[in-house]
Amino acid sequence: MPSDCSTADGRTAMNTAPAPPGPPSTRLILLFAVACGSAVANVYFAQPLLVTLGERFALGPGLLGAIVAITQLGYAAGLFLLVPLGDLVDRRRLIPLQLGLLAAALLLAGLAPGTAALLTTLAAVGALAVVAQTMVAAAAHLTAPAFRGRVVGAVTSGVITGILLARTVAGVVADLAGWRAVYLFSAVVTATLAVLLRLALPTDRPHAVTMPYRRLLASTVVLFARHPLLRVRGMLALLVFAAFSTLWSSVVQPLSSPPWSLTHTAIGAFGLAGAAGAAAAGAAGRWNDRGLAQRTTGTALVLLTASWLPLAFTPQSLWALALGAILLDFAVQAVHVTNQSLIYAVHPDAGSRIIGGYMVFYSAGSALGAMGSSAAYAAAGWTAVSALGAAFSGAALLLWATTRRLGSVG
Repeated sequence: MPSDCSTADGRTAMNTAPAPPGPPSTRLILLFAVACGSAVANVYFAQPLLVTLGERFALGPGLLGAIVAITQLGYAAGLFLLVPLGDLVDRRRLIPLQLGLLAAALLLAGLAPGTAALLTTLAAVGALAVVAQTMVAAAAHLTAPAFRGRVVGAVTSGVITGILLARTVAGVVADLAGWRAVYLFSAVVTATLAVLLRLALPTDRPHAVTMPYRRLLASTVVLFARHPLLRVRGMLALLVFAAFSTLWSSVVQPLSSPPWSLTHTAIGAFGLAGAAGAAAAGAAGRWNDRGLAQRTTGTALVLLTASWLPLAFTPQSLWALALGAILLDFAVQAVHVTNQSLIYAVHPDAGSRIIGGYMVFYSAGSALGAMGSSAAYAAAGWTAVSALGAAFSGAALLLWATTRRLGSVG
């Protein structure tokens, strides 16, 4: 056996640490949820500001998606390069360090003088915002299997709330103090959370993985190559978040134009219409603990596909947009939480690598939806955007329907 006591896919001979006795304290779960929501919100702040940023940095409608896409590509890089460190390094030190670096990147984004500086710093913000996934893995690591679904659901509720509130907060702050204040304010909040988590996190158990960093990254690829469940659930994440990003990366354009001509605050408020997504996270975690992962996934994907019918009427009705957003966000988050609960169980000692690798699919889908929807809107307006979102959703439903019988998707 190699000296690092690990096999090619990251399994270890030191996999003998006792399981945690139960869930973490309510206080720590709440802090995880708030910090996760705050971190991931930084990836979405730009969405209600796209028209303003396009005017400030001379970007045409077809290029606005690049602002979201560059952040998502940075996020994807961070998922692969940084999240696996949670299996190797004491998370009590790693998480506050990443939050501190994220605060610095946000400060630089808020001060960016030109397009190149803005895109570079937003890529760094995306890469460092993956600390949210390090915290999800940490919460799962600190929880006994019988409680894991509900704890992951509770922490993921914070992530979802952060995504939803990101648009609202960005809209309000931008209207009051300009778009730069959005990132400067978040830098202060992030630095504060870094200090609070450094004080609150328990000392980590000794890590069973002792392999070099390069092999740690390679083992992530091996894990996904060996386990069909990881690949299928990753592709589901790619498709559902492509649909999610198709809506939220492009809806600012019709809402900013006549007949609506809404302010940043009003556009951001539509994120609250999807608040049902946060409820879906907690419920999906409980359903997974009861063995209903397949039923939850199938039902959610049907709702996701159906959501594009009311969404297609966004240029004529804001009520249709609100209804469609509720259905879409609920469906996406139900699938997302179910995915994470299932994949973590494949190999708990490689939890950070598995969640990081899975979230690469999520980030790729988000970037694909952002770029695709901007191009579709520039070419043929909202009708093309709705068709693209429905296509992503239908593809996810078809993938689930054709793989569920294999017994490889949970």
